[in-house]
Amino acid sequence: MNSPSTSLLCALLVASTVTAVASDPVPYAARRTLGLSLRFHAPFDDSADARFAKGDKRLHWAPQWSHPRVMQPGLPPASVSLAFQQGRYGSALRFDRRIKELVAFKAAGNLPYNDRNWSGSVSFWLRLNPDEDLEPGFCDPIQITSKDWNNAAFFTEFTKDEKPREFRLGAYADFPVWNPDNRKWEDIPMAEKPLVPVWNPPFSRDRWTHVVFTWEKFNTGKADGVARLYLDGGLKGELSPREQTWTWKPDEALMMLGFNYTGWLDDLAVFDGALTLREVNALRNLPRGVSDLHK
Repeated sequence: MNSPSTSLLCALLVASTVTAVASDPVPYAARRTLGLSLRFHAPFDDSADARFAKGDKRLHWAPQWSHPRVMQPGLPPASVSLAFQQGRYGSALRFDRRIKELVAFKAAGNLPYNDRNWSGSVSFWLRLNPDEDLEPGFCDPIQITSKDWNNAAFFTEFTKDEKPREFRLGAYADFPVWNPDNRKWEDIPMAEKPLVPVWNPPFSRDRWTHVVFTWEKFNTGKADGVARLYLDGGLKGELSPREQTWTWKPDEALMMLGFNYTGWLDDLAVFDGALTLREVNALRNLPRGVSDLHK
């Protein structure tokens, strides 16, 4: 028979467990689904390297963005650093100014490339005032490709001249697929360009903005590939279904960070499969970010 003190202790433990479950903003099932699909996570807390990865965990840098890219592990010597306790969760990666160096993770193993029926998702947080912090010119907080920005490439970008600046997702198939006639950029109607634009995006120096983009049914050989862009848990737009044939050399693909960027970047993660709206919101509401999925 339990003593009164033992019974009281058990009751308190049960009550505290019920309270914790009730106050948890993300149900266990959602955490489990996200955790099983997690492929890569860089929280930028005690290291610039990833904490969880199915490929190379190390952050690399090169003297230039253009080819050839001679990479070495670590951060470039100046202007990119870990900003202690300035992140959305803990610390963050800080770009003090526009740099010429390339900062990147290797995509092989860390991003689920498949030459047949390919899907996936990328999540990260940004903090900046685009109109005050960015220098003139296009700015890509992230660009992912084994080639170039307009050839089998994902990127998110701030446009170069508008006030306020637009924020866009680019999802460019192989160049001969999306631009078979090799038209000049200015001659292509906006509706045909593989971009998802967001006017008056909610970025601020005073708060963090959650960015997620997803893709599905790429490399099917059919005109059914779709890419979507989410900001702060809301769907902001999608690229209409089209042929999305991407030919990569996976060992050469890079997740490149901070092109012409000035500001903070935190909690970069990659998932297998295209997250749903509900999963995007579950991800956004994790109390300690993506670290909750693999601790």
